[in-house]
Amino acid sequence: MIRTTPATATATAVAPPAGGDWLRRFHPADDAPVRLFCFPHAGGAASYYFPMSRALSPYADVVPVQYPGRQDRRGERCVDDLMELADRVTRELLPWCDRPVALFGHSLGASLAFEVALRLQEAGEPAPVALFASGRRAPSHHRENQLVHLAPDEQLLAEIKGLSGTDPAVLADDELLRSVLPAIRGDYKAAETYRYRPGPALTCPITVLTGDADPAVTAEEAAGWSDHTEGPFALHRFTGGHFYLNQHAAEVNELVRQHLS
Repeated sequence: MIRTTPATATATAVAPPAGGDWLRRFHPADDAPVRLFCFPHAGGAASYYFPMSRALSPYADVVPVQYPGRQDRRGERCVDDLMELADRVTRELLPWCDRPVALFGHSLGASLAFEVALRLQEAGEPAPVALFASGRRAPSHHRENQLVHLAPDEQLLAEIKGLSGTDPAVLADDELLRSVLPAIRGDYKAAETYRYRPGPALTCPITVLTGDADPAVTAEEAAGWSDHTEGPFALHRFTGGHFYLNQHAAEVNELVRQHLS
């Protein structure tokens, strides 16, 4: 899962839909024993997981989720409510749960993956074999006064640049960057207005991955994920910030492969 041109950038490198508008299969693995759904970060797109898909095939059938409002779905309204987004994504995933499934989400995507896992469990589907939560505090750990989605464009752009997850070529193209701000702002709103609703814990294992210098996740907030499962829990810390996974691609991919094995 190396750095790629992010979600927000262009409509290139996007595979034709293989699961309607919402799902992408860059490296179909029909005989894989597990299907891994991947959820992008705020402003991210399915193509962010192209390298992970390539690395994990044929161990897993990697199926990234494509949110509305970016790349080939740029003309659609961004869903800025995480609960609504989870409801809609879950409906799209259900027909693809014909084998054991796992979920991987980074940042906003981790919260979304968690809510989707809850919905799959509530729907009576077999529990996911794993939930990988990357770069995100536990659902029950809320930070007050986070209102980046209401900030002026310049402040929002500064936030994006500070997290170092956007391709430098995109950052250098001011016109392109501003053209994708609506999707980024909508994703930030979804992340910042999300509130966990207490209820039954997941039964599947939760594996948390985080950067040791990530300003968005403290050690306590990362460890808090253990309260959300009745199954095994593991926490892995890497050197780096919010997008630690860009510099630890091989290690992250191998960790996921081992857990899925």
